[in-house]
Amino acid sequence: MAAAIKALNAKIRANKYLDYFCSTHFWGPASNFGIPIAAVLDITRKDPEVISGKMTTALVIYSAVFMRYSLAVTPKNYLLFGCHFVNECAQLAQGYRYIQYFHNGGLEAKMAAQGVETGTEAGKAVAEPAK
Repeated sequence: MAAAIKALNAKIRANKYLDYFCSTHFWGPASNFGIPIAAVLDITRKDPEVISGKMTTALVIYSAVFMRYSLAVTPKNYLLFGCHFVNECAQLAQGYRYIQYFHNGGLEAKMAAQGVETGTEAGKAVAEPAK
């Protein structure tokens, strides 16, 4: 049994494409692509009211660090770079939406469209972020 596993491993390692496909250099970024896919879907489907400014900031920093890391390792991991580049762009877009909504009048425009005045109790209830 051990000899069969050694033979299979040697066969995989002999083929550079199979070797890459069976490595963490491939599967780490491939499994990590769930984060940017979720971020892009959030941009297209979710109301900016549910965006967390702190989490968006953390993810911008996280992706920037790992973009740098992906180019610092040997060999360079371009798949990891691509994953975090997509996530960086998506998180920056989320950050823009957050700033527009909470700091540049988006919330007030939404409340005006709903016919709610800002200074009233109803306005305070609408303006409170979802918990």
